[in-house]
Amino acid sequence: MSSMETIAENGKAGRATVSICIPAWKDDARQLLQALSTLTEIEMCEVLVYDDGSKDEAMTRAITANLGKIEAPAKLITAQENHGRSHARNRLISEAKADWLLMLDADMLPDSPSFLAHYMEAIAACRGPALITGGFSLKQVTPTQDQRLHAAQSIKSECVPANVRAKQPGLYVFTSNILVHRDVLNAVQFDEAYTGWGWEDVDWGLRVAETFDVMHIENTATHLGLDTSSNLLRKYGASAANFARLAKQHPEQVSKMRLYRMAKRLQKTPGRNIIKSLSRKLASANHSLFPLKLRLFCLKMFRAATYAEALK
Repeated sequence: MSSMETIAENGKAGRATVSICIPAWKDDARQLLQALSTLTEIEMCEVLVYDDGSKDEAMTRAITANLGKIEAPAKLITAQENHGRSHARNRLISEAKADWLLMLDADMLPDSPSFLAHYMEAIAACRGPALITGGFSLKQVTPTQDQRLHAAQSIKSECVPANVRAKQPGLYVFTSNILVHRDVLNAVQFDEAYTGWGWEDVDWGLRVAETFDVMHIENTATHLGLDTSSNLLRKYGASAANFARLAKQHPEQVSKMRLYRMAKRLQKTPGRNIIKSLSRKLASANHSLFPLKLRLFCLKMFRAATYAEALK
């Protein structure tokens, strides 16, 4: 425990088969904790929440109160400063006691009452240490007008059935809903050189797939925290250095990505800054005159133009 952390526990004891690890930053984990408390098999788990420097005392008190409603050992670790997503996950891993760790983002919500039971069945089917990914959905969320772009992007790129994900197992690892054995985590840690938001999970998934089995199953959780168009564009705009690192670390896999090929072409395109500015403006336009399909294309074009600046 760091002197820059505080820890709250619910005082319950038990031997955990699965450690549920929930990294959070300015996300209220109460809805997820309430959902977990109702699931079958929760008594076979421990629940760990890491608040990565949100500095929200009211939220800390509220999450702490919800720990007591869980019929399993539960703990909240509150950091005083923000360290980034990779550090948050590594910190949770260091605290977990079980051999299997379920990584769930604070803004996720299991889609089935048997969510944990399905993962327990997958563990029983494993021949050894592995990474099991349950998948991503928007089943329990209704996007606002200003979240429609993010919802459409998620449906196209992330809400992918297991049989499709399995064709590129390392690439489709979204760490917002994965179950992974400790031996995998000990061998392949999250790279803390990925700072801020974006691509650290893809890097990790690709490195895991080089050594371990990556299983894709249908056991989805809903992403509740859809971004507004402006927030989504801001995040993508700030993720260029991470994408460049991904391309350097995994040149063969990244070179096959359409986004990478677009970025490389734009490096040689005159007027790239104009393309970047115009595509950003069109992607953020919520007016009905701009079809969602056009806005999605402009979002990808903005990302490619942004990444072109960071790629070698």
